[in-house]
Amino acid sequence: MKPTKSNGPRFIITCFFFILFISLLASINEVRFGSLLKFGRCALSKITSQSYNSSSNDLLTPNSSSNDIRILLGILTLPDQYHHRHFLRLIYGTQFPVGAKVDVKFVFCNLTKEDQNVLISLEIMHYDDIIILNCSENMDKGKTYTYFSSLPDMVNSSDGPYPPYHYVLKADDDTYFRLKALIESLTPLPREDLYYGFGSPCSSMDPFVHYMSGMGYLVSWDIVEWIRDSDIPKNNVEGPQDKIFGDWLQKGHRAKNRFNNKWSMYDYPEPRTRCTHELWPGTVAIHRLKNQEKWIHTLKYFNVTQNLKPSKLYHISFF
Repeated sequence: MKPTKSNGPRFIITCFFFILFISLLASINEVRFGSLLKFGRCALSKITSQSYNSSSNDLLTPNSSSNDIRILLGILTLPDQYHHRHFLRLIYGTQFPVGAKVDVKFVFCNLTKEDQNVLISLEIMHYDDIIILNCSENMDKGKTYTYFSSLPDMVNSSDGPYPPYHYVLKADDDTYFRLKALIESLTPLPREDLYYGFGSPCSSMDPFVHYMSGMGYLVSWDIVEWIRDSDIPKNNVEGPQDKIFGDWLQKGHRAKNRFNNKWSMYDYPEPRTRCTHELWPGTVAIHRLKNQEKWIHTLKYFNVTQNLKPSKLYHISFF
């Protein structure tokens, strides 16, 4: 059947408006779909970002808040002490003191061998707990000065808290710090002009007479900045580092607040000296853990594995 002449123009006009309507509808739906897709992407991005940031913060500082004590525990050691660093990571990685943020870092001077460059780079990539100072490795020729004087430029940040740490601690790698006890002893103390440790000599209880033992001593952040800025330490860096450190503070009239934490800090009981006593529950730090036997005896005494959870995956008996 052929359309009549009167129906032809009407059919064409109807088809034109129909096509126009379909095009308009498709355009509207495309805008709606694009907006919906954009909204969905934004929402998903926001959720993912919040989830990542939350988990990252929890991982870095599981028990800390902005009001907690912030401590940098720098363990002065040597680049080649790979196994001992891993051991100390176990010791400090299983301590979670409440009310504090404690960053444990291993501190040594410039690397000198190819294997150090490779292996220590891997450690940094995995653990991010190493500070390499711009110095030649030494004991009594300025390593301690380089450590303290370098920190302000290393750790100060425009978008972080100030001070970055309330306290900075220098420790030997044969010293065991019990972080919970350390925090409890620091809580009532000033956060400025503080010098804390085991007063030397062993027979003295007066922290203003001499200096704090090299087993581990702590100063407040303002003293760290003073060490960087003052000519007194800068011009007197060689010699027994812990004694010289005390001399700096005396000459600079610094550290008006001093705390001698004897006998919560002491040398391991054997061999017996005037600086030793038996292990006891109130311990903050033990020095001269020179071999694995002494470390194991100490860790067993403080029952550091008490939080080991039962599992079908292992069977461990403690003798």
